Amino acid sequence: MLYIMYIHTNPFIFSNRKQHQQTMATQRKVTNHISGWLTVYDDGFVDRTWTGPPQFKFMSDHVPPHDHFIDGVATRDLLLDAVKPNLRVRVYLPEQPDTGKLPVILHFHGGGFCISQPDWLMYYNFYTRLARESKAIIISTYLHLAPEHRLPAAIEDGYSTLLWLRDVANDKTYDPQLSTKGDFNRVFLIGDSTGGNIVHQLAKQTATTNLNLHPLRLAGAILIHPGFVRSVRSKSELEKPQSPMLTLDMLDKFLNMGLPEGSTKDHPITCPMGDAVDGVDLPPYLLCVAEEDLMVATEMEFYDWMKKNEKEIELLVSDGVGHSFYLNKIAVDVDPNTSEQTHKLVQRISQFVGKY
Repeated sequence: MLYIMYIHTNPFIFSNRKQHQQTMATQRKVTNHISGWLTVYDDGFVDRTWTGPPQFKFMSDHVPPHDHFIDGVATRDLLLDAVKPNLRVRVYLPEQPDTGKLPVILHFHGGGFCISQPDWLMYYNFYTRLARESKAIIISTYLHLAPEHRLPAAIEDGYSTLLWLRDVANDKTYDPQLSTKGDFNRVFLIGDSTGGNIVHQLAKQTATTNLNLHPLRLAGAILIHPGFVRSVRSKSELEKPQSPMLTLDMLDKFLNMGLPEGSTKDHPITCPMGDAVDGVDLPPYLLCVAEEDLMVATEMEFYDWMKKNEKEIELLVSDGVGHSFYLNKIAVDVDPNTSEQTHKLVQRISQFVGKY
């Protein structure tokens, strides 16, 4: 039986409470600020209200889920309380006329471990397109964000999502769409920017701990512009142009707030080049880099390190564009090269998924 409680509000009390909240807000002091994206106060409050140019705000607008197909893709949000309290995912399901099984792509968003959500318009635009063109089910995790939840919190969210997907694969958990349509022998990890760091950590963790994922199989890992850096500025950080999607100030401050307390950018999560991977059975990798990305030098260092360790890794270089260019809807719509490079990116990822 549902009970509805009505609370009588004394106007005087409400007025005093509102005045108190306003006073507290004026007493707060800013301890950290990342232009446009995030403000941190001395009492621990984090404000992620967009304060940048208003014409860009729509890209971080939340897109509600829709069970019906729009442009060939339906979306819905699921709560995974059984594996971790308050952990959620967004599911992208492409419309398919046949009854064949579809590969599953597990996605981790970027944002320097500090901002963004899977339901933002920028992700919705790209990942509905990828689901449609790759003919794959995409599952995107709502990651806990720093500085409230520093690393390894986001990696633990990814690990929990992977375990939940294993439960779906072995019928311990039933989902009417995933259980009937998902091909769990072809599960891929994909991540944008710092989401790519999570992809590498999960791939390495599942391999080194001998985690039994059966009947789920990790078929591949796709890293798009991963947040690989060093404490010392790289050649590309010094020479490449900054962009609305990534500035040096954003890079430094996000990672300072996201990494474990007291860590530098040489931490293995952001600088894995040097981790022992000899004998580690990693899945095939596709590394996607952008020619004008501030981090392209260290991303290529990661590629060379993987090749040196005889790991299976493919490379896609997007010409004449910068970090996360494919998420910038304005540029994709009006700039011919950004549009072309986005098309090539979707095409190459789809080919990689189809190959394995």
